[in-house]
Amino acid sequence: MAENAAELLVEVHRGPILESQHGGHAVIWRHGEGMIGSWGEPDKRILPRSSSKMIQALPLVESGAANAFGLSDEHLALACASHQGAAIHTDRVTRWLDDLDLGEADLRCGVQWPSDVPARDGLICSQCGPDQRHNNCSGKHTGFLTFTKHVGAGPEYHDPSHTLQRAISEAWDDVTDEANPDFAIDGCSAPNFATRLSGLARAMAAFAAAREDGGARQAAMVRLRNAMMRHPDLVAGEGRACTRLMRVMEGRAAIKTGAEGVFIAIVPELSVGVALKISDGATRGSEAAITQILGALGVLDPNHPEARAFTHGPIRNWNGIETGHYRIADNLAGWRP
Repeated sequence: MAENAAELLVEVHRGPILESQHGGHAVIWRHGEGMIGSWGEPDKRILPRSSSKMIQALPLVESGAANAFGLSDEHLALACASHQGAAIHTDRVTRWLDDLDLGEADLRCGVQWPSDVPARDGLICSQCGPDQRHNNCSGKHTGFLTFTKHVGAGPEYHDPSHTLQRAISEAWDDVTDEANPDFAIDGCSAPNFATRLSGLARAMAAFAAAREDGGARQAAMVRLRNAMMRHPDLVAGEGRACTRLMRVMEGRAAIKTGAEGVFIAIVPELSVGVALKISDGATRGSEAAITQILGALGVLDPNHPEARAFTHGPIRNWNGIETGHYRIADNLAGWRP
């Protein structure tokens, strides 16, 4: 289907002028029932990017590695994180690597400046540069190393032919209920498997409906989603939508952003999963759309200041002057389950 199948989801206004529009695709899936809401092209094939980290973390838990190394909810939240590189993130990654008798050089995610301002400024003032622990995916990669050490596999865990990546691919196929022969290399150098948006939403619904007594796969899903909800500060960081909205929802949903306008949600009390992709890759569009959907599902107060900040604004300039606002498109604003 052509890209013009994208549906208008979010508008950006400057004063009285419509300045920008964000179209995209979204699917809401209830486990055992199927699709209960959609916009655009539900079967659009996408790269979910970092929104899929909880799927990539399944082998870490299912293999027994998490138990063997005594991983806590904090470790598992970091394994699913796209963190800011703040001290609360890098200190924990450092200790985790120490516990594995490994170090920063064993990571394969690459060096990245932290997006956390105090951490960045601290490095600059001390005339130090960042290292791989500051990479937003360092928690995920430390989880990869934990699996690799547990099963005795080689150090190049990011290679698509590695035992770990084959295990992730198998888990991916199972939870999305589709074969995924295609992948691309993500910003952190690990493979990122392509999937239909409907398959990603189906996978998130499986995480939502999972039970501790439902077998190894479901028990792993429960541990990972609960870790995210219990530690929103580790999943992203101060000022980020994932952290801000999960704090407000107080354990009612786990949410995760991905690059290029992707966002997912896991809503256990409704056995619902959400997956969306903004066509132009704009984060502000994906944040507005997921916030609106969470409000419609009843797990987020749409009038809470944190929610309205993403769905309405206001948008201010550097002088603090209100210059515009967001508006949710009618076709999304009017949806109810």
